[in-house]
Amino acid sequence: MTTIHVNSIDELPQAATRFVETMGDATVYAFYGEMGAGKTTFINALCRRLGVEDDMTNSPSFAIINEYRSDTTAELIYHFDLYRLENIDEALEIGVEDYFDSGALCFLEWPERITDILPDDTVRVDIRVNDDLSRDIIIAD
Repeated sequence: MTTIHVNSIDELPQAATRFVETMGDATVYAFYGEMGAGKTTFINALCRRLGVEDDMTNSPSFAIINEYRSDTTAELIYHFDLYRLENIDEALEIGVEDYFDSGALCFLEWPERITDILPDDTVRVDIRVNDDLSRDIIIAD
């Protein structure tokens, strides 16, 4: 288990760099955390660290899936916000399994909506809000 402590939003670039250093060959990352924990903000910092232009990333709350391309590696990154899904069938209808099997990076917010169809090698990432409003990003190894 790896824990990255983030005291403030100013530390996100460094936290994203540390996260990227832990990534290895995994492609599907499931981000768990309460509403307002900073899942979208951290995923945006990750995307910037991976070479996606700053103004291209945003929350896919209404689109459910955003596609980004790294300017440095041309790698595809899919950012999912599954909050609005009512059931697993809706996820299957939009083809989430095809995205998972694509080999592209997949960052999922609200993965608990589709737990039963997450790939076995999905990396669990918990974002916890501490009493002092700092965050701990906990990456399961």
